[in-house]
Amino acid sequence: MIKFDSVSKIYKDDYVALDNVTFEIKEGDFVSIVGASGAGKSTLLKLIYAEESPTSGTVYFNGGPLEGMSRRKVPFHRRNIGTVFQDFKLLPKKTAFENIAYALEVSGAPTEEIMEYVPQIFEIVGLSDKVNKFPHELSGGEQQKIALARALINKPLVIIADEPTGNLDPVSSVEIMQLLLKINKLGTTVVLATHDKEIVNKATRRVIVLEKGKVICDEEKGKYKIC
Repeated sequence: MIKFDSVSKIYKDDYVALDNVTFEIKEGDFVSIVGASGAGKSTLLKLIYAEESPTSGTVYFNGGPLEGMSRRKVPFHRRNIGTVFQDFKLLPKKTAFENIAYALEVSGAPTEEIMEYVPQIFEIVGLSDKVNKFPHELSGGEQQKIALARALINKPLVIIADEPTGNLDPVSSVEIMQLLLKINKLGTTVVLATHDKEIVNKATRRVIVLEKGKVICDEEKGKYKIC
């Protein structure tokens, strides 16, 4: 599904964000990317959804290289990826239902499909009783669940979650991890970048550790650690 082949990313002033990174993520995997601030986690995710391009090496997605992708094709590539961030990014003047439906509307989905599929997504995230609530009426954990629902609405191949529990209390953080695991069991590949040691350890899934842009550890059923 995702392959990094000797990928390096160097920014101005010779800042090395990623240094000769190689790994593969198969379809249906759940992978946590961990490491200290500045280790290269966010840069790695940006390369997957083509916000950044590697300085050297090649990133592959779903069997094809991302190198040389035209700007016109980038939006189509990103439809295969649902993204979730620390700050939720919900539209404040739209209800929870409207926030999720909007993602379908912009992709041209018919009203019948929207009215059928959005309630199903609410059931998956366990917020069927919150469809008419505005973001300010929801807790942080509930807002992040809505963000996850929105990321799922176009049936992506991959969910990318960049510090999704960074603004949440411990209980809500565990709930978000449980939801990510549930989504993974439904067949969606999940790539999680996080500082949250507790949720990584409870997941007991594959862990890739970055340190100063290098992969220093890659373990199945791993734990949050510095190798």
